[in-house]
Amino acid sequence: MSSWIKRALLLLLLVAALAWWQRGPIAMAIVERSIPKRMALDAMAELPDGLHVGLCGAGSPFPDERRSGPCTLVLAGKRLFVVDAGSGSVRNIGKLGFSHGQIEAVLLTHFHSDHIDGLGELMLQRWVSASRTEPLPVYGPTGVESVVAGLAQAYTLDRGYRVAHHGDATVPASGFGGTAKPFAAGSGEPVSLIKDGELEILAFKVDHRPVDPAVGYRISYKGRSVVISGDSKKAASIQAAAKGVDLLVHEALSPQMVGLLRQAAEKAGRPKLAKIFADIVDYHATPEQAAETARDAQVGMLLLNHIAPPLPLPGMEEVFVGAAPKIFGGPLKVGIDGDFITLPAGSKDIRQGRRF
Repeated sequence: MSSWIKRALLLLLLVAALAWWQRGPIAMAIVERSIPKRMALDAMAELPDGLHVGLCGAGSPFPDERRSGPCTLVLAGKRLFVVDAGSGSVRNIGKLGFSHGQIEAVLLTHFHSDHIDGLGELMLQRWVSASRTEPLPVYGPTGVESVVAGLAQAYTLDRGYRVAHHGDATVPASGFGGTAKPFAAGSGEPVSLIKDGELEILAFKVDHRPVDPAVGYRISYKGRSVVISGDSKKAASIQAAAKGVDLLVHEALSPQMVGLLRQAAEKAGRPKLAKIFADIVDYHATPEQAAETARDAQVGMLLLNHIAPPLPLPGMEEVFVGAAPKIFGGPLKVGIDGDFITLPAGSKDIRQGRRF
């Protein structure tokens, strides 16, 4: 080895050693430069006018490192809505680049725990982060009143601490909690919840029995549209609501994979858990059934969410979707947290991306 190569290697080692020794100050210098940029970030400003859909939670009650509890973010122009608020929602909304204070309303599909267990934190962060003077509107079928009231009661002491600590001018007591916006989810025509200019939000009944009521939502803005199924077996109401939409976000469960869990529970001598695994299959849709709905409704793209069970290993997504890609010929994706779909106004484009 020539002498100049030896000297170069020695220099590189010295630089690496110095960087390691100074890693704390270097890291702090990077953080000091990045924090102002992060604070000034306005995700809304950088996006084109249109409809944007982000997965702040693509999972189910099963623990899944890539998929938090159910949560779908919908941005219509500059108006931000959140559909369901499972665990991890608050953190993932931040990771998507949006401020909780920007949220106009939450739309709940039903009241299973995995769809509401992040709602208390979401109401609190929306209040505190923007000094909101009015509670968060929470739309949901009949029963949403008890959910919102119960969470407000659970956070009552926290409310007192924050107002006492920061002062009412910074954290206005009037902005705490949520305001329930119940509606009757009949079996007939969809219910119009918001119709304001070029934005319309409709709720329609789905089939998640014995959970009743349970609904899905159709959100339309400037000629673009998305349907979010909520939890449901295959239902004609979803197909009707999704007719011609750009994006269908549909739940999906693999009976084959859940069957493996049931068999394992039986072998482990856990019959009650085995029964739960057997029971959950009959009120969810399979990936193939979601694909049939997407095909028959002639949607632009199918995004699967509420993925059950978890898919921790490479190759499992292909097994999970089964024959779905053959049934629906359009773009199909198994959702993970951070997925972000953009539907620009005045266009037919469907842009797939990720924000974390």
